[in-house]
Amino acid sequence: MSLLEVKNLKKSFGDNVVLKDISFNVDKGEVLSIIGPSGSGKSTLLRCITDLESEDSGEINFDGTFGLVFQNFNLFPHHSVMKNITNAPIRVQKRDKNEVYEHARDLLKKMGLSDKEDAYPSELSGGQQQRVSIARALCMNPDILFFDEPTSALDPELTGEILQVIKDLAAEHMTMVIVTHEMNFARNVSDEIIFMDGGVIVEQGTPEEVFSSDNQRMKDFLGKFYE
Repeated sequence: MSLLEVKNLKKSFGDNVVLKDISFNVDKGEVLSIIGPSGSGKSTLLRCITDLESEDSGEINFDGTFGLVFQNFNLFPHHSVMKNITNAPIRVQKRDKNEVYEHARDLLKKMGLSDKEDAYPSELSGGQQQRVSIARALCMNPDILFFDEPTSALDPELTGEILQVIKDLAAEHMTMVIVTHEMNFARNVSDEIIFMDGGVIVEQGTPEEVFSSDNQRMKDFLGKFYE
């Protein structure tokens, strides 16, 4: 069953056509990674799907709720870790405070941050901040989780811990759409991969199909990546 269906999506900024007739589905429990060079439209696509940008034309059909993890964490600096995680479920979803706090503590334990609930973002490493932002998204009980280059703001030594968190979520059959530059990670964690370039989907399929593609643009991109 498809949780997300994108049909003929188009988006321009002035004369710059960023998305040209993009279509794909994401099924429940599926992990879709979107790869491609900078400026290919990946992040704009995610922003349109999550209502941060409005599309010019096309359809986005989504059955459920979503969470979004940004590349720059976007935590409230004046709120503690616990308040960052629990604020939206309590205020927006109107859930019981005790239930939300219990859920948040379970998530912090899962993220290896049980001792950080009273800390503030400035007291955390980049990797810890990103794990808090993932916990914040998960505390909303999303049906699908979107990641916009979740490791791009991290030092290489911190990247692995975030990728492992996402791998663990994939093992639990969390439905995810991940924009990433981590090729080996995308190949290992994804059920489906989309390769975008110039605002279009150049290649789409299983990791095996995409990474063994005869498409010259795909080969050029992977060649540069592995150099």
